[in-house]
Amino acid sequence: MAKHDTGKIKKGDTVTVLTGKNSGKEGQVIRILGKKDRVLVERVNMVKKHQKPTQTSQGGIVEKEASIDASNVALVCPKCKKGSRVGYKFHDDGKKVRVCRRCGEELDT
Repeated sequence: MAKHDTGKIKKGDTVTVLTGKNSGKEGQVIRILGKKDRVLVERVNMVKKHQKPTQTSQGGIVEKEASIDASNVALVCPKCKKGSRVGYKFHDDGKKVRVCRRCGEELDT
């Protein structure tokens, strides 16, 4: 299995889905599943889960997000408002920041 760089996408980033039944949808990253190279995106790839009742929850059919492979999402640049690849740039003080490959804008503020 090929390893993707999930380090380029972080929790809280806005991403767009590139392929699959949810292609074109945008949402914020809720969680990164690093070992599996997958991401959970808010209100994207919703699935229904049949939940048994417990002492704390009622149970029934619950809708929740399912994970998407990290290679199928692209980070949305705040400047150009499009999904783009992510590159890295080093500042003079040695700090490494993410940059948009489309317009060169810094993504980490």
